[in-house]
Amino acid sequence: MRQAFQIFRKEFRSYFVSPIAYIVISIFLLVTGWFFFATFFLFGQATLRNFFSLLPIVFSFVIPAVTMRLVAEELNVGSYEILMTMPVTFTDVVIGKFLAAVAFVVAMLIPTLAYPITVSTVGQLDWGPVVGGYIGAVLLGSAFCAIGLFASTLTRNQIIAFIFGMAICFVLTLLDKMLFFLPRSLLGVLAYLGADYHFQNISKGIIDSRDIIYFFSVCFIGLYGAYLVLREKY
Repeated sequence: MRQAFQIFRKEFRSYFVSPIAYIVISIFLLVTGWFFFATFFLFGQATLRNFFSLLPIVFSFVIPAVTMRLVAEELNVGSYEILMTMPVTFTDVVIGKFLAAVAFVVAMLIPTLAYPITVSTVGQLDWGPVVGGYIGAVLLGSAFCAIGLFASTLTRNQIIAFIFGMAICFVLTLLDKMLFFLPRSLLGVLAYLGADYHFQNISKGIIDSRDIIYFFSVCFIGLYGAYLVLREKY
């Protein structure tokens, strides 16, 4: 895993070399902060429910923007061929880049800790759902990072990688909201496939093994898909 760790360090550092990271983090904080505090002062309740209910939709757009360059950029400029001449495996590349994206998502979430701290100063905040919400946010972010990485391996064009990754994340987020269009016999299966359904369970402070297994399964499928695409191409 030493090679994977080196790739992780390189990729994570590269996020903050370019202005992209600061732009993405700023947009994320502006959007979540605006919608959270607008509804917070409207309802006057000491809760982060509105923030966590909005998070899956925001992640559907933000995380594909974070992951779109992971492989597509290297394929476009030709540096990926150089990378593969080094003593690294496809597994090292996939794991290293995935962990870098997840670490960036965690770094993006850290400033939002100001929200529960602010709320706790004006009311009695129940910290159980808050802790559960952040655990769910990391799990959801990891699943979307795996999907975004998979999308980035499919093309040399970062915009196409962004659109493809965003489409998958967006469908998974809204899947359980579209069940009334679907046959009753499929409702149970399709509800389980919805990412927002599992995230909202955890954000209530309910840690269920089925929700944990779901997010780990999405991560595995995304990473294994990325591994297969890279192995097939090179």
